[in-house]
Amino acid sequence: MRLRVEAKGGLQGRIKVPGDKSISHRSVMLGSLAEGKTEIEGFLTGEDCLSTVKAFQDMGVKIEGVGTDQMVVHGVGLRGLKEPKDLLDFGNSGTTTRLMLGILAGQKFYSVATGDDSLKSRPMARVTKPLSTMGGEFYGRDNANLLPITVVGQGELNSISYDSPVASAQVKSAVLLAGLYGEGVTEVREPAKSRDHTERMLEYFGANIEVDGLAVKVEGNPKLTGKKVVVPGDISSAAFLMVAAMITEGSEIIIENVGLNPTRDGVIEALRKMKGNFELLNQREVNGEPIADIKVKSSQLKGTIIDGDLIPLLIDEIPILAVAASQAEGKTIIKDAEELRVKETDRIDAMVKELTRLGVEVKEREDGMEIVGKQQITGGVTCQSYHDHRIAMSMAVAGLIAEGAVEVEGAECINISFPNFKELLDSLSK
Repeated sequence: MRLRVEAKGGLQGRIKVPGDKSISHRSVMLGSLAEGKTEIEGFLTGEDCLSTVKAFQDMGVKIEGVGTDQMVVHGVGLRGLKEPKDLLDFGNSGTTTRLMLGILAGQKFYSVATGDDSLKSRPMARVTKPLSTMGGEFYGRDNANLLPITVVGQGELNSISYDSPVASAQVKSAVLLAGLYGEGVTEVREPAKSRDHTERMLEYFGANIEVDGLAVKVEGNPKLTGKKVVVPGDISSAAFLMVAAMITEGSEIIIENVGLNPTRDGVIEALRKMKGNFELLNQREVNGEPIADIKVKSSQLKGTIIDGDLIPLLIDEIPILAVAASQAEGKTIIKDAEELRVKETDRIDAMVKELTRLGVEVKEREDGMEIVGKQQITGGVTCQSYHDHRIAMSMAVAGLIAEGAVEVEGAECINISFPNFKELLDSLSK
């Protein structure tokens, strides 16, 4: 599918973005492992999250309302999953895969995890190695680094104390979820703080969690109880519309009910550093997660440096921040972001190529990029999505201020996280 975007006048209106992807995944996972019923409101119906739903259905969990944003998960308890009759296909979802490997390691059955071609190229050893030290048994290509991966469930795992070499919510979550199947306490320590949705939701569902700085501990064999989960709007999705409004003259929009988890709101800090014109309204908390409405206006952006401990808090927003940087005064440097090279695609390489195609002066770094600001976006070009939803949406936002139409090839991948992206963008036009 090709998405065609043309320059627009100022963006105006009030909108809601789809539910938070990370919280949607975890609500189904923990709802399935809990005892009793979990009602989910605001679930993201993107393809990645539906991969998680399908996996648990394949393991015997009854889930009502699939395909809508209101679902009911009938939990089977920590040890109530059933052996799947076929491969567990996780589609394009790295989150589903890495977290599920932790859960599958603790089951008493055999399973095989697979996915699409993109997912089959993404590294899994970062989770299979620590999970193996817990007694998990994995077999697959490149020494269980690449899908398909066979998991021979052990039923019981060993508790460990693990020093993660990377600040990664997926690695931390895989070990913590496996820790539910261990005797005693499992601990994960990180070099920097990564997203904490897993530990927040584990505690909400009744697990015994202890957070001490960069260390998180979970006690094994908890009794998880079904809950009502309200999924806030995804800050990663909101970021695309925030930047769209900032770089388009005459814009003023309000994005309602956006999640502002402190381990996810790095894009807020980055856009503040860039002098973005926005404010947070009606700040409140829902099921342990802070949320707010965000009012955004056209902005005179300034170049900045985005690096260090801020990077894990905005790793998914870097592609759209690169588009913002192309319209900022001065140079923006993004560094310490090597993690971008092992996302859905090598996002550093992809963004450098596509920004260059759009006429932006950009220099690739091993750990990021340098972008010269105040650049005129060239129109009349076709950009590639690399089957990566965040690259596709970033190119579409750039097209809002291009000299001519910008087309994005392979734009169907946007459905992974933001199924109504084009419709919402069109609704904001004057």
